[in-house]
Amino acid sequence: MSSWLLGIVLGIVQGVSEWLPVSSKTQVIIASTYLFGLTFNEAYALGLFLEAGTFIAASYYFRHEVWKVLLALVGKGDEEGRLLLKFLLVVTVFTGVIGVALYATVQSVTGPALGLPMVVLGCILIGDGLLITYAKGRYIPTKALRDLSMKELVLLGVIQGISALPGVSRSGVTVSAMLLLGINPRDAFRLSFLALIPASIGAAGVTVLFSDVSVAGAVASVTPQVIVLAVIVSVVIGIAFIGFLLRVAGSRRIALLTFALGVLALASGVVSIATGISG
Repeated sequence: MSSWLLGIVLGIVQGVSEWLPVSSKTQVIIASTYLFGLTFNEAYALGLFLEAGTFIAASYYFRHEVWKVLLALVGKGDEEGRLLLKFLLVVTVFTGVIGVALYATVQSVTGPALGLPMVVLGCILIGDGLLITYAKGRYIPTKALRDLSMKELVLLGVIQGISALPGVSRSGVTVSAMLLLGINPRDAFRLSFLALIPASIGAAGVTVLFSDVSVAGAVASVTPQVIVLAVIVSVVIGIAFIGFLLRVAGSRRIALLTFALGVLALASGVVSIATGISG
């Protein structure tokens, strides 16, 4: 397999897995070690570069929302911009507090138990899908961003911070939490993806500062051209996949989507428990 094809494959893996209730780092690590023959630390470092594709994809897709937040930051935004700014500030602060503490505590911990959070998450999403399907209209999440209280924003920040645990999907825990809080499905996915933008910057910085991963080692093992190609592919795939998920979330197929994501999360957790793989 050519190095260019490997770059494309890694870009697709990152571009799809980041938005699903599976650990994207784990998928990149598996693909990198099997396809490139990298060590675990080198594969983990390569995953940091691919996070740039996730950041770019989310920032581009939600560029109008990002612009509104920036205007609100300088006191010129509209109501939506101010609400989004408040949401991102509160969620990001508490994500950082919880995430850094957890990362510093568990980065050296391994074992099958690390897959348990994904099993729980999968069961919650499956339950949500079944509830939406069989409640016959009595369970329809309808809350919007403006309806969220400060306590709920703090809770979402704490929950997103929990995704610092190895093997835990950030998008999976935040989307499921928002659905349980009664937020309408499309906004749940949209807000989860928006919260990723500042969180991804912080996550990359924390990993570089607190881990002994050799970023230089990854660069030496994989040509810069392949890394750039993988990032570009992850951006293109990511933009398309965000659009697909949001369209489904806003349709009558949301119950099926939620159920399918739950099954995927459950399978991911079971695999992690059975193999001891996490990341």
